[in-house]
Amino acid sequence: MEKHSGEIRIVLVDDHQLFREGVKRILEMEDDFKVVGEGSDGEEAAGLVELHQPDVVLMDINMPKVNGVSAAEEIVKVSPDTRVIILSIHDDEGYVYRTLRSGATGYLLKEMATSDLVEAVRVVAQGGAYVHPKVTGKLIDEFRRLSEQEETMDRSISLEDTPVVDPRIIESLTRREREVLQLMAEGKSNRMIGEFLFISEKTVKNHVSSILQKLNVQDRTQAVVISIKNGWVKL
Repeated sequence: MEKHSGEIRIVLVDDHQLFREGVKRILEMEDDFKVVGEGSDGEEAAGLVELHQPDVVLMDINMPKVNGVSAAEEIVKVSPDTRVIILSIHDDEGYVYRTLRSGATGYLLKEMATSDLVEAVRVVAQGGAYVHPKVTGKLIDEFRRLSEQEETMDRSISLEDTPVVDPRIIESLTRREREVLQLMAEGKSNRMIGEFLFISEKTVKNHVSSILQKLNVQDRTQAVVISIKNGWVKL
């Protein structure tokens, strides 16, 4: 599909049809906005991006089959020039942190004003980033907490005393187990890990038990220390 000069092409993905239609009407009131594709779940998102090559994807975070965070990771891979904005009802900084790590450059709350939505799409389309003001302060607090945690760990744990284990052990962990291990290193509880990965707390516990068994350690702290020593996680 041919793109007109100055036009901002948008793909809209949300499993609630009425909400999606409402957002579409708001966007298309702007002369330079054009919704070129619509989807109802994250599984469709990457395909819509490949087909339409939009400037911006506006996407819900909680959707069936594939959630918005996982879909954003895939979109960034298949179309690096496409910018992703996540729509959410959650103002928890954990969701924002996880979203931005996925490659998205915008995080909006569904309660936001129409004018703010339009502004956010323009900012992101022009290469900027936009986080809803309500959660910006919480996001800053989260980064500060992680920074303080890293400093505390540097003071309290002597990594030189931690044995280096066979580096091939990390290869025995599944992709999901590595994600859980990374979040463990960031100090997240099982509940918080479950929220970040959109899985149940019971499933997280099963992953943690498997990680401890594969690393041959007794507790989470040992698993994190060994992982830091061997460069398996980033802080």
